[in-house]
Amino acid sequence: MRWTKQRLNNLFFVVGILACVVMLLTFDVSFAELWQHICHAGYWLIPIVGVWIIIYAINAWSWLTIIRSKTRGTSERVSSLRVYRLTITGYALNYATPVGGLGGEPYRILELSKDVSNEHATSSVILYAMMHFFAHFWFWFTSIFIYLALAAVGDLPINTAIATVLAVIIVFCLVAFYIFAKGYRNGLVVKTLRWIGHIPGLKGWSARFREKHAETLSNIDGQIAALHAEDKAAFYKSLLLEYCSRIVQSSEVLFMLLLFGIDNGGGFAGIFVTYLHSILIVSFTTLFANLIGFLPMQLGVQEGGFVLSIAALGLSAALGIFVSIICRVREIIWIAVGMLIMRLPDK
Repeated sequence: MRWTKQRLNNLFFVVGILACVVMLLTFDVSFAELWQHICHAGYWLIPIVGVWIIIYAINAWSWLTIIRSKTRGTSERVSSLRVYRLTITGYALNYATPVGGLGGEPYRILELSKDVSNEHATSSVILYAMMHFFAHFWFWFTSIFIYLALAAVGDLPINTAIATVLAVIIVFCLVAFYIFAKGYRNGLVVKTLRWIGHIPGLKGWSARFREKHAETLSNIDGQIAALHAEDKAAFYKSLLLEYCSRIVQSSEVLFMLLLFGIDNGGGFAGIFVTYLHSILIVSFTTLFANLIGFLPMQLGVQEGGFVLSIAALGLSAALGIFVSIICRVREIIWIAVGMLIMRLPDK
């Protein structure tokens, strides 16, 4: 079993390395232009890349809250540093894979199962993935009201077309809230496997898998439902941390706007408004990218999202291209860091 896990670990490592290569070869600009953008970023590249140390720490704290809630009352223990390492490596793999960035979850389950039971590892990873997406919807939902508030003071435009788009996003988020609420009350794994059974060619596999692992799957669903029902403090703490990570992530775009001298007049008020603009840019871009998240590394989707969202705020498309390229460089750097961490021995 240990040998099999090592082979899987090596497979994940190879996928990450290939992702770095593919990303480098699929930039829409030449290497000379790419180097010009990096030079333009200059020392600002340090906080742009460095802020993700904080973002991943918040993500790890959110996941650790779930893990400790699931293992409470048992002898199972996982260190904060180990969860932080798995968080970074898991997201590095998520950047590299299609299907909405789910490549890191199998790796997290594989590694976490070395410290806790397979059921606890699986339920904790699934719960964290659900929380990650759940926080996305809250981020998109609250961003609507940020936009409306800025429109009310005349900072951003509002018309019938924009109002319609905002209304559609609100409905989209409300439907998602309902689906997540049902998932948190009743579990999600068995229903997901049943849904997979409707996909042509997978019906037999789904039925066999559910029959073979019926008790385990039921236990995992029970653990998922138990978090919200029995430990609401941990549930809402994890959700708040994930939401806060999106707010902190927006500072990455803020740094790039400040680099171009966009500060809405400067001072605290000007930079605060610029920060709100950054939140809206990240919100729209992540919404766009997740809607078309089946593309590996979301190639072209993230770039288009940045260009469109920045243009919607009345800023230049050239700025959108710059932001998208620097964000892609940051992703490559953190994929490389994640792959390096993967090869470090466990302590």
